Amino acid sequence: MTALLDPGAPRVRYATVPTPPGPFTVVVASADDGRDVVLASGWTADLDHLWPVIHRTLRPSGADEDPDLAVLAAVDAFVAGDVAAIDAVPVAQRSGPFLEEAWQILRSVPAGTPDTYAAFAARCGRPAAVRAAANACARNAAALFVPCHRVLGSDGGLGGFRWGTPVKRWLLDHEAAHAPARI
Repeated sequence: MTALLDPGAPRVRYATVPTPPGPFTVVVASADDGRDVVLASGWTADLDHLWPVIHRTLRPSGADEDPDLAVLAAVDAFVAGDVAAIDAVPVAQRSGPFLEEAWQILRSVPAGTPDTYAAFAARCGRPAAVRAAANACARNAAALFVPCHRVLGSDGGLGGFRWGTPVKRWLLDHEAAHAPARI
């Protein structure tokens, strides 16, 4: 882990909370306006699993545990059935233009109505770029808040998920049960 920390960068805060599919950890930095911004999150209790997904320009010098992170209210609300509670949580991810745009577009995939990788590529304006769309899902550092779990294989199969397909299945089933009816 130490090799992945930037000694000149600010420290971040993190918390791990229980969720039905397993422990969920979120790492946040403080934005200039004082709000917490998610740098990384996922179904693990081990920070060493999250450091590598944080872009090198956002890497912290270290982390302090903070069980009172404001973002945890959105996680609790999501687990309780308010699947839209994660929509407004600020996230910071960096990469090239396509990935950054794809991550923003992922946030527009509605809960309860997942896309296929092909549909997601089309949503990104590049219908032939199915592999690039899949890569955007695979490189997403902010699981849950940037809902890459809402993208399925063209055959309707789960495809991959960094945190395991049982977690992805739980998320999809949970959202299907609690998503607002779409007209």
